[in-house]
Amino acid sequence: MAEVLPFKALHYDLGRVGSLAAVASPPYDVIDAPQRAALLARSPHNAVAIDLPVPFDPADPDHEPKGDPYAATAERIEQWLADGALVQDERPSLWALTQDYTAPDGSSHSRHGVLARVRVEDYEAGGIRPHERTHPGPLVDRLELTRATGYNLSPIFSLASSDPWPLVEPALGPEPWGEVTDEDGTVNRLWKIDDQDTQQAVTELLRGAQLLIADGHHRYETARAFRDEVGGEGPHQYTLMALTGLDDPGLTVFPTHRLLAVGDEEAQRRLGGGVRELFEATEVPAGEIDPAGAEGVGVFGLYDRHHRTAYRLRLRDEALAELNRQLAGKPEAYRRLDSAILETLVLKGLLGMSDEDIDARRGLEYAKSVPDALAQLEHGYDVAFVLRPVPIEQVRAVAATDENMPPKSTYFFPKVMTGFAFNPVR
Repeated sequence: MAEVLPFKALHYDLGRVGSLAAVASPPYDVIDAPQRAALLARSPHNAVAIDLPVPFDPADPDHEPKGDPYAATAERIEQWLADGALVQDERPSLWALTQDYTAPDGSSHSRHGVLARVRVEDYEAGGIRPHERTHPGPLVDRLELTRATGYNLSPIFSLASSDPWPLVEPALGPEPWGEVTDEDGTVNRLWKIDDQDTQQAVTELLRGAQLLIADGHHRYETARAFRDEVGGEGPHQYTLMALTGLDDPGLTVFPTHRLLAVGDEEAQRRLGGGVRELFEATEVPAGEIDPAGAEGVGVFGLYDRHHRTAYRLRLRDEALAELNRQLAGKPEAYRRLDSAILETLVLKGLLGMSDEDIDARRGLEYAKSVPDALAQLEHGYDVAFVLRPVPIEQVRAVAATDENMPPKSTYFFPKVMTGFAFNPVR
């Protein structure tokens, strides 16, 4: 059972810092050094200064940190509180979020969410689950940041089996608390929800819901580690989440494509021959490589850099029988995932990759768009596999089992920005 509660937020005083647009930032794990500098040029109070606490020195070509960045971040938060840039609420609230966006495929949508604190639990309890296997990531950085600051700074994006938005929407004021347009053109609007009846209704609705982590698995692992480290009851038992209902009409899922560096010519011939045994291959113009919308089990686009040729692949019946044999015992919804088919038959079957190889991305990379995938082929990769998006219904079906999707099976867009509200954990 999920425990979802309002929280006493630490948040910006927009009158003091100018606007939410000045201080909100993308999630820390998608920001490089030049983008960090650009965000700080927008405002010295930009959230990147505390969520990505590496004090880059532009005069230092190696961008080496100076001193303890975590202690400096804690001091910075205290200073921002002292000068009024940040304020700490005494009463708990929820935060309602709308995101109007243009998707990578050009379609327009409006996604809805609620920021709340959620009790941390182990995956085995079943109330909160990862939706895919994740690549091992460094938890030390996020754990050190949590220890030093005492706050969750960046929300985890999760999908709720029950949608809280219909309960929250009537409580919205005529004007949002803040608004910011991110670099992808997504218009983010945020409302603070102080109404206790609304808060209670959301808590009751989600008490029986399952939460599926869509983005932020490493942040959740950090929250579990911090909970266990501190022990006992207290605010450290909770973490900050942005919750969107699985039934939200603005929720869309996009694919993550695969790039393979195969190695020598013999390995490339082996891959090419094996692919033709597994799939019916039809040559297509490069502009028609995207298989989105194609029906059937195991349909992919493939681009071969060496022959400069694009193909549409369709899994052969005999290959499907072999897949079912290898994945015997796995749920039907999992066995029909394009990412599981590719991992089982191509990555592990033809190329002999292990789970460790896949986790370490040995000879494997990912791309979030077809143009990006094709462009990356010029940087040492031999083949691009273009995948279809996973339907929400299939995400839900796999989530209802004990199985997790292979890494990077999905790409949820847009991201939830950092800087809307921070959750105290001590």
